[in-house]
Amino acid sequence: MDATCQRCHQPLPESGCFCPTCGLPQLVYTAEESESRVEGERDVVAQRDASSVDWKKALVYAASFGLPAGLLCNGASRMSLLGVFWMAAAAAWAVALYVRRNQPLRITTGAGARIGLVTGLLAGWLAFAVAGGMLFTERYVLHHGSQIDGEWQNRIEMTQQLTTKFASQVNVTDQSQLDAQKKWMLSIWGHAGIEAFGFAFNSFFLLLFATVGGALGARMSARRQNISLS
Repeated sequence: MDATCQRCHQPLPESGCFCPTCGLPQLVYTAEESESRVEGERDVVAQRDASSVDWKKALVYAASFGLPAGLLCNGASRMSLLGVFWMAAAAAWAVALYVRRNQPLRITTGAGARIGLVTGLLAGWLAFAVAGGMLFTERYVLHHGSQIDGEWQNRIEMTQQLTTKFASQVNVTDQSQLDAQKKWMLSIWGHAGIEAFGFAFNSFFLLLFATVGGALGARMSARRQNISLS
């Protein structure tokens, strides 16, 4: 289709920046400029899509892996010590499955870390709630309060012995302060506060390792896609 002037609609020559009839300047595009412009727009769209997350789909995978991880890695579970590694693997799997089910999707490391962060939030929240619920059930439903208090007192006694030994080595002999600390730790609020802090500390590490695992999952997915394309 021949080009026409935007003002007088007369035919324009193939080369030339002005209309020979009315003299209006014309915009001239070459094929190379048009192709480079289209490729640049595609690159911008691809980069924006790679850094964005479809949370409606990502939340499904984050919950599918994060909730079981939080259930197994709560502060009262024996698996809590290895839970951080399981949490990182769960977040990496969530990201990998999100990318695999939405091919040909590319995802940046930052987007993978955000999916891992949400996975860790779900796992940490559930781990804290399960650990607290188990402790409440054991004390008030199963009536094991005396056993729990006895074990807690033994732990405090051992801690105080180590603290006293360390204080004597550094020439600190304020026994009244140590007694006040022991009294607070044996109180109801002290016991509850220390247990809650331990559960929160465990949830924080689950969150941290989940973020790292999500970033690693995005890196591995990108590398796998590059290998498949090469």
